[in-house]
Amino acid sequence: MRRMSMIFRAKANKALDRAEDPRETLDYSYQKQLELLQKVRRGVADVATSRKRLELQLQQLQKQSSTLEEQGRKALSLGREDLAREALTRRSGIQQQVADLETQYQALQGEEEKLTLASQRLQSKVDAFRTKKETIKATYTAAQAQTRIAESFSGISEEMGDVGLAIQRAEDKTAQMQARAGAIDELLASGALDDPTGMRKDDITAELERMSSGSDVELELARMKAELSGGSAEPTPAIEQGQQPTTPQDQPRFDK
Repeated sequence: MRRMSMIFRAKANKALDRAEDPRETLDYSYQKQLELLQKVRRGVADVATSRKRLELQLQQLQKQSSTLEEQGRKALSLGREDLAREALTRRSGIQQQVADLETQYQALQGEEEKLTLASQRLQSKVDAFRTKKETIKATYTAAQAQTRIAESFSGISEEMGDVGLAIQRAEDKTAQMQARAGAIDELLASGALDDPTGMRKDDITAELERMSSGSDVELELARMKAELSGGSAEPTPAIEQGQQPTTPQDQPRFDK
């Protein structure tokens, strides 16, 4: 099972490597970085919104504290010490809230500064990555085009390889047909194959026909000579195997 799993992972990795385009991978990474930068910016905006809300609450509480202090002074000037005490008591509670909110405000302000600095750094990294990404994409595209041109010139590209194989197959078939035609001609000439049309004869047959034709001509010539000289109208046939026929003058004469 471990071996099968390793083989499957190796084949899957090889298939993914063939399918992977570095330019698409770089674009995807850049897109993810932009999404992360957008999240950081939203975080900065949320922290800034919370800080502003606390700032408004602090202003309201400080205003209420000032109002209670002024009311306590008036009550004390009018001899209403009890009202002055109540006003100061409320003011004390508001001051405690102001102190708590100021602590939260400072914490949010520090968090906002950190997120703002992180956003600026991330923005710088994203800009640098974008420049590097475009440079790598341009270099990869140029290298890919150069490789394809080199493969086309060398004939090892897929398209040119198919063309080369087609040319090779055509040349092989042409050579095979030429060899077959030559072999058939040799076999017909040697008599190993019969010509169904009867138009082609081997060398021996042709020679025999020439000899037979020559013998017929000699016989006809001898007959015509005999007729002209008053001899026999039917000369003796010529001896086979290429022997020349004898004329009436060459034939021996016998006395009666």
